Amino acid sequence: MVLYTSPFPNSFLSVLHSFSWGLIFPCYWLADRLVGSFVPTTYEKRQRADDPCYFHALCIIITTPIYLALLVASLPFALIGFLLWSPLQSARRPYIYSRLKDKNHANGATLLTEWKAAGSGKSFCFGSANVCLLPDSLARFNNVFNTQARAKEIGRRIRNGASRPQIKIYIDSPTNTSISAASFSSLVSPQAGDNRTVNAGIKRTTSMEYKGDNCGSNNGEESREDKGGSGEPHEGEENTCIVRINGEENGHLSDTEADTVNGQAHASGPAEPSLEGDAEVSKTPNHKQKEGDSGSLDSCSASRESLVKVRVGDGTVDQSTVNNKLLYKASIMKKTSVRKKKHTDETFDHEISAFFPANLDFLCLQEVFDKRAAEKLKEQLHHYFEYIVYDVGVYSCHSCCSFKFVNSGLLFASRYPVMDAAYHCYPNGRGMDSLASKGALFLKVQVGSTPQDQRIVGYISCTHLQAIAGDTTVRCEQLDMLQDWLSEFRKSTSSSSTANPEELVAFDVLCGDLNFDNCSSEDKLEQQHSLFTHYKDPCRVGPGEDKPWAIGTLLDPEGLYDEEVCTPDNLQKVLESEEGRKGYLVYPTSKNHGSSQKGRKASLKGNGRRIDYMLYTEEGLYLEWKVEVEEFSFITQLAGLTDHLPVAMRLMVSTGEDDP
Repeated sequence: MVLYTSPFPNSFLSVLHSFSWGLIFPCYWLADRLVGSFVPTTYEKRQRADDPCYFHALCIIITTPIYLALLVASLPFALIGFLLWSPLQSARRPYIYSRLKDKNHANGATLLTEWKAAGSGKSFCFGSANVCLLPDSLARFNNVFNTQARAKEIGRRIRNGASRPQIKIYIDSPTNTSISAASFSSLVSPQAGDNRTVNAGIKRTTSMEYKGDNCGSNNGEESREDKGGSGEPHEGEENTCIVRINGEENGHLSDTEADTVNGQAHASGPAEPSLEGDAEVSKTPNHKQKEGDSGSLDSCSASRESLVKVRVGDGTVDQSTVNNKLLYKASIMKKTSVRKKKHTDETFDHEISAFFPANLDFLCLQEVFDKRAAEKLKEQLHHYFEYIVYDVGVYSCHSCCSFKFVNSGLLFASRYPVMDAAYHCYPNGRGMDSLASKGALFLKVQVGSTPQDQRIVGYISCTHLQAIAGDTTVRCEQLDMLQDWLSEFRKSTSSSSTANPEELVAFDVLCGDLNFDNCSSEDKLEQQHSLFTHYKDPCRVGPGEDKPWAIGTLLDPEGLYDEEVCTPDNLQKVLESEEGRKGYLVYPTSKNHGSSQKGRKASLKGNGRRIDYMLYTEEGLYLEWKVEVEEFSFITQLAGLTDHLPVAMRLMVSTGEDDP
């Protein structure tokens, strides 16, 4: 299958399309600004609280006639442009495939050589988020604004979170699961590729594996050259910095122990030079969200989990002069048996994280409707992801029943090469949703090869269903179509037969905003859909019941800019408590309670409306392999930028063979 790298088959149509859109854009922009001036967000209302009450009204009185006059003047040009633009959409391709042109940062081919399926397995990480990048006037109805700036910041935060070193801290303590600043002093930062156990001469042991330097760009080959050592992970699996702390009493270090750790660290093997790690903790103003925000690794301030700042010799390494800045945020992953004592039967880690998972392999986004915002987002994501599929969907009346003003809003980013892609539009959209070409994007990626040169591939699907509450029948019909399209795509892109398999399927993942939850009584039909018999939901016990640790992914728009939740760390802290979730998550609707959201949450089951899903299946995969969930995360790194919580899942594909 040919991947489309341009929206039109020839340059003449592309130029004609650009010309027609140039005639439409002034009218579009003016209308967007005019409507947006009448829909303030809560953030803007608070900013204007100290201004005289007449000041904003005066601004509207002055600007509105200007906008209206310019809008009327631009209408004739917009009409001409529309008459050219609309018929061109019949020749438009359903997506644009973008590949990083900078060969110095391209590493997709390198990743393919890492996994030869000769080891015991490899893990892959998937992320999904609804980023609400609509035209600014429409985004304001969800209490978010400045779509262009948000797109750039969202992309920056995602790639900064994904490119950080993967540091996991497991706390083995029967009485306390906290980490003091002193305990971080025991961290020793090894060199890239170094994997050793450090014994600090106290009752805590630290085993560390460093993942390599990949901040701000695609992982280069130099970060993978040294993979030797006695503790090498699964073949093709990048190193991870793992800190394991066995706590005594309160789980804190005494002053004497802290001094001991700061002064020396003895390796279990032969003595080697090591870097001393000092823990430094500071607080970030909750209301700040800019370059120094704790949601970004460019920040000089620390999260509540603490920053580990590496020092060499007697001098501190200058953060601005080192490419990787040597500034790491540790994502605290407490063992399931400790962090959630009620869930001892869970087989994988789960957490509420302030960061996107390190080494994120695949990313699926929804509601990237604005084309200019999509370009800005793509530019940022290309610092980490080599392959991106964006501007997915159809316009005008092409191949759909109703006129489509905007695309599907789907965007896919990958570190691995995309082999095939297909898009289908849901023909049964209703209301406002019928104006967007909502549908499903299907992708086939290559993730490795066997020693016999068989391709190892994976399937990923991303979708966004009907949003209007009460449209249960519409969503069920869309789920039916989704299953049929999934089957068709697998058949049409498969180049293997049972007798002569040319490729082995490692995983099949489905994610997206399905716009129904698993606890609401109004969503029973969707909860019982046959899709869930083929695909597994790691957060779900069964129809109508989620696992106790699963939380909702839909935030209350009115509280997006509250000081308690406007930064990733603060939002993480709030969502870890039941009362915090009741204050800032949207819960399933109930006909038996009043309209006050906070007044009706107490009697409802679940922890909020979880409408963003990450599903996987074991059907159709290579029979000798096994797929298991290794980690599931609810992510707060986009706090203040969208009204949804991103989710992430790490799958382990086990080949059943021993490491060579």
